[in-house]
Amino acid sequence: MQTRASRETPLDRFNAAPADEAVRTLLTCLHSRRWARRLAAHRPYPDLAALLAAADEAAYDLTARDLAEALAAEALPSLPDDIYAVAHTALGAASAAYESRFGHAFVICLDGLAPDEILDQVLAGIRSRLANDPEEERVVAAEELRRLAGGRLRRLPAAPR
Repeated sequence: MQTRASRETPLDRFNAAPADEAVRTLLTCLHSRRWARRLAAHRPYPDLAALLAAADEAAYDLTARDLAEALAAEALPSLPDDIYAVAHTALGAASAAYESRFGHAFVICLDGLAPDEILDQVLAGIRSRLANDPEEERVVAAEELRRLAGGRLRRLPAAPR
C-alpha cells in the first residue's frame, strides 16, 4: 500500500517547503534573491512547465542590480578534464578580457552540447561577445542566465521528471 508521502512528488515537496528553504534551492539555479523570492512566493506550481514559465518570466524582469547579483555568483563553465593546457590558457586570456570589458564573469548556457564541443563554443562565444557594447552584452548575459536557470531547475534533484 502506498502512503501519501510515497506518492508525493519532488514538486509537491518544493511547493510545501518552507519559504527560506525554497529560496535557498532556487538560488542554486540563479543567484538573484529577488528572482528566488518571487518564485517561492508564487507556489504552488501545478507542474514543472509552470515553474519553468514562472522562472522565465521572473528572469525577464531582472533589474540591473538583480542581474549584477546573479552574474557575480557565476563562474566560467568547467571544461572536460582532457582539454589541453594551451586551451585552458586561451580560455583564461579570453575570460580575463571579457571580465575586464564587462566587469563580470562570462556566462553561457551549454546545455545539450557534446563535451568535445564545449571549448570551441565557449571560446567562440567570448570572442564574438567581446564586440558587444555593454548594454547589448547585458541583454545577452541576461538571456544566458535565464537559459542557465531553466536548465538548472530541470536538473535539481527535487525536480519532477
